[in-house]
Amino acid sequence: MCTIKVLHIIARMNVGGTARYVSEVVDAIPGSLLATGYVQGAEIEDSSVSAVKVIRLKHMGRKISPFNDLRALVEIYRVIREFQPDIVHTHTFKAGLLGRSLPGGQYKRIHTFHGHLFADQSFSTLAKEFIMISEKLLANRCALLITVGAKVGEELRAQEIGLDQDWISIPPGVNALPHHEKSAARTELLLQHVALPHDAVLVGWMARMTSVKNPALLLEVAARLPDVNFVMAGGGDLLESIKAGAPANVKVIGWSDAQYFWSAVDIAISTSDNEGMPIALIEAQLAGLPVIATDVGSNAEVVEDGQTGIVTSRKVDELVAAVSQLVADRTLRTAMGAAGAQRAEREFSMHQMIEAHKQAYARVLASRR
Repeated sequence: MCTIKVLHIIARMNVGGTARYVSEVVDAIPGSLLATGYVQGAEIEDSSVSAVKVIRLKHMGRKISPFNDLRALVEIYRVIREFQPDIVHTHTFKAGLLGRSLPGGQYKRIHTFHGHLFADQSFSTLAKEFIMISEKLLANRCALLITVGAKVGEELRAQEIGLDQDWISIPPGVNALPHHEKSAARTELLLQHVALPHDAVLVGWMARMTSVKNPALLLEVAARLPDVNFVMAGGGDLLESIKAGAPANVKVIGWSDAQYFWSAVDIAISTSDNEGMPIALIEAQLAGLPVIATDVGSNAEVVEDGQTGIVTSRKVDELVAAVSQLVADRTLRTAMGAAGAQRAEREFSMHQMIEAHKQAYARVLASRR
């Protein structure tokens, strides 16, 4: 059987679930090559990039920049011409915009939505309208559209994107992180310097500190629960403002190693305005933690409400009630954490994710589309 040559294109591989998702696929499937730009500003590149074959697109970046985007488009064209892929597989909006804009070739196009930008407060109404129109047009250039979570696909089709196209959902494959004894993990994260009793319940938030993750909402929740301890990990454009606005019961630690973070906390929480299928929450479940998450994107596909955690609206009152319930009930925390670990092992295996991509590539090449 011939090796399928797949060129994966993504704007940048910043720390987070999307980077790990892409790098695992590139690393596991022979014939794959990753073309990506560089992280920008306060972002940090994910360490998974070092394990895969990468071609750098010097002018590729997340922000819209007509001059640099045109140069990045030329770079992509040259990579395609040299690599001669069977499939060009783009990820997220910016890479999808450029990679799917090139005139047709002998290759097939696949695009993966790792979420969408329609609820991202950092984009203006005009920018969102541009994104919407672009996605509608570019979807028609693809042989297959993939979403990381079924709910994300439903939301995109509700916006009339890709209504006549083939869609599949491929959940992420996630490996359990090494576990560390709780007190040792808290020491590693320097949490021993916080006025934190040894056996205190600690609620953990880990994500990019950017508007779509809504870290400010976590601060509102914490302000309503002054006797509950919170820790927030992640970097991004809002890091300094979140540090400055954090109440006394919130420790903001910046970028953190997930294996120590999830070992140190007792409850995981997400306050996002929009998500794909967050790998961080799956890692938290594999660590045996109950998860509280807002009902956005495919969060409800990760967290089984009432069984492995609590899914709430983005209302402060509901989040406060969920945190209060879990903090007060150790037996419930333990039961939800155990159920979450079992479900995550079953639903989010690495083997399933890789095999689903192999089958998708074979299916696309077998079609005449």
